[in-house]
Amino acid sequence: MPIRLCTALFIICMFQAFPVRAVSPAHPLDPLTWDEHWAVLKVLADAGKITADTRFARLALKTPDKLLVWEGKSSADTGRAAEVVIKEGSKTFEASIDLTASRVVSWTEIPGVQAPWLSEEYNNEVLFDVQASEEFQNALKKRGVKFPEFVQCNVNPRGGLAEPEYAGRRIGIIACQEQGQGRNLTPREIDGLNIIVDVNTREILEIIDEGGSAAPVQPAEYDLKSQTGLRRFPAPIAIHQPSGAGFKLEQGVVEWDRWRFHVRPDQRTGLVLSTVTWNDGGKPRPILYEGHLSEIFVPYMDPGKTWASRVHLDVGENSAGGLAGTLETGVHCPANATYIDAIVVEDDGRPKDKPRVACIFEKFAGDVTWAHANEGRQKRSLVVRMSALAGNYDYLIDWVFQTDGEIRVNVGATGIVGVKTSPQKNAASVEGGKPQPELYGRFVADHLIGVNHSHYFNFRFDFDVDGPANSFSLDRMRQTAIPKSSPRRSVWVSEAQIAAREADVTAHQGHGGHAMWRFLSSAKQNAQGYATSYQIMGVHSTQSMMDKDDVALQRAGFINHDLWVTPRDPDELYAAGKYTTQSGPGQGLQKWTAKNRDIKGRDIVAWYTIGMHHVVRAEDWPVMPTLTHGVSLRPFDFFDRNPALDTSPEP
Repeated sequence: MPIRLCTALFIICMFQAFPVRAVSPAHPLDPLTWDEHWAVLKVLADAGKITADTRFARLALKTPDKLLVWEGKSSADTGRAAEVVIKEGSKTFEASIDLTASRVVSWTEIPGVQAPWLSEEYNNEVLFDVQASEEFQNALKKRGVKFPEFVQCNVNPRGGLAEPEYAGRRIGIIACQEQGQGRNLTPREIDGLNIIVDVNTREILEIIDEGGSAAPVQPAEYDLKSQTGLRRFPAPIAIHQPSGAGFKLEQGVVEWDRWRFHVRPDQRTGLVLSTVTWNDGGKPRPILYEGHLSEIFVPYMDPGKTWASRVHLDVGENSAGGLAGTLETGVHCPANATYIDAIVVEDDGRPKDKPRVACIFEKFAGDVTWAHANEGRQKRSLVVRMSALAGNYDYLIDWVFQTDGEIRVNVGATGIVGVKTSPQKNAASVEGGKPQPELYGRFVADHLIGVNHSHYFNFRFDFDVDGPANSFSLDRMRQTAIPKSSPRRSVWVSEAQIAAREADVTAHQGHGGHAMWRFLSSAKQNAQGYATSYQIMGVHSTQSMMDKDDVALQRAGFINHDLWVTPRDPDELYAAGKYTTQSGPGQGLQKWTAKNRDIKGRDIVAWYTIGMHHVVRAEDWPVMPTLTHGVSLRPFDFFDRNPALDTSPEP
C-alpha cells in the first residue's frame, strides 16, 4: 500500500479509536493547541476531505474579529476557528473550520494558484530518475566527479519567470553538491548544472548544463572544531539577572515596563506580535494591533540560466516546516533568554512540536536613552527574536521595545553567501588584473565568486494609534521664502499632507526631497493640540535597479516603493500575495492598491520594505558576519513629554 494512503487511513483510524476533544486557550490570539490541531483533522476526516493525496501547506489559527480582541474578550467569547490550505495533486483548496461547532464552514478550490512548497517535495522521487539518467551522469564525469554516489541533490521551488511552457506545472529545480570534502558543502555545489522537473508528474523537463568549472575548491569550514587559535578575551562578560527576568510572559502575553503585547508563532511568517499597548498612567493606549514579517525577496544578479531563476519569495515559497528555526542559547540568544515553542503542521496534517522558535530577553549594553550634562538614563530594552533559515541565509528578526516608546525592528543577515566556481583562481589571475563584468560578483576564495544579489524584507504594520481610525500624513520639508529683513537667506518648514487615497502614498516616492511618514489618530490629541501619532522612520532605503519588464520584479512589485498604505483587509496579509509559488506578475500590493481605496480616517495598514544590495566581500566568507538594517516606529506627539524621563537611573 502506498505510504500516502497509509498516512491518510492512519489519521482517520486514529480519530475513530481516540476521539479528540479540543481545549481552547484563554487568549483569542493564541495559536492552535495540540488538541485543537487534531480536532481540525477530525472535522475534515468526518467530512470526507482527507484522501491519499491530501497534503497540508497550512493549518493555523483563523484570527477572530479585531474589535472583539481589543475589547478583551476571551477565546470562549470569540470562538475558535482554523484556516487550512491543502494541496491535492495539482489542485489547491482553502478550508475554514469552526472548532467551537466542530464543522467545516467552507471548502473552496482556488483555481490558477499553487500551494506553498511542501517538506516532502525537497526530496521528491524524481531525484532517483534524475540521478540515474545518462545525461546527468555524463555531466558529472565531465566535471571530474569520481564518486557520483556521494553527490547530494535536492529539489527546490524554482523562482517563477512566467515561461509559457511551464504554465500550470509544479516546477522544481534540482541542484547538487559533492560530498566528501568538509562539512560545508556550499563550495562543492556542482555549478552550471541544474535540472528542471515537474514534481507533480515526476517528469524531467530540462537538464541545463552550462559547463561549470571543475576547478579545485578548498574546504571552507566554520564550525568550532575546525577553528584553531581561538581568540580569548582577558576579562569575560557574564549576563546575570539574580532576581530573574524583568518581564512577565503568561499565555502569550508579554508585560515589560509600560509595554504589553501578545506573541504568536506562525508557520509562514515566523512570529506575529499583536495588541501592542503602552500603559499611560494606568490606562492602556493602543499603538499597533498586529505586526509581522510579510515577505522576503532575494534576486541574484547573474543572468546565466542556472542562476536566473534564483529570485525567491522565501516567506511564501520556503516556509514548509516553519520559517522560524530552532534557537540555541549562546548562538542565537543570550543566557538570560526565555523561549517560546511552536506547533507546525507536517505534510500529512499531523502536528509537530518545534522548540524554541522565539526568544525574549532584556538587553543592556551601556547605550544611552537620554542625557544632558551630568544627568541621563542608560538604555534597557526588551528584545523578541526569531531566526529565519532561508536556504543558505539566516535572518535574525528582532523586535526591540524601548523605554521611550519606540519599537525598533531589525533584520540581521548572516549565514553563507551564494557562490559559483570560476576557472580563474582569483582577481589577480584575470587579464589586466581586473575581474570581467561577466563574473557578476567578486572572488571570496580561490576559484569561488560570491554572486551579487539584493535582499528585501517587507513588514506589515497594522497601526491602531489611540484607536483603529487613523490617517497617513506625509510631512514634507521644503525651503520657504523669508522676509528680506532677516539676516538668513534660507530656512525650511514642515507641511503636513493627509493622504486621501492609496495612490497619494506611493505617488511622491522616488521624487527626491525630504519627508516624514506618520500615522495619526483620528480621535485623540496631545496636550499641545496635535493629533497623537507614530512615525515610521526608515534608515536604509534600497530602490530596485531591475527593469520594469523583468518578470522577477513584477512578481515582487512591493519593492517598487519603500512604503505602501492600504485599508485593513483581513485577507491581505502578504505583500506579494497569498500564493507566491510560481505566481504571475502583479499580485499582492500591486493588485490591491490598483483600486486606489480611501485611507483617510480609516483602519489602515502600513507595509514597509527594508532593502539591502549585497556586493559580496572577502570578509563574508566562509560565513557572513551579521549585517543589520532596520526601521523604527517612533512616537510623534503621542506623549506630552519625554516618556523615559521617569525611568530609574539603575538599568
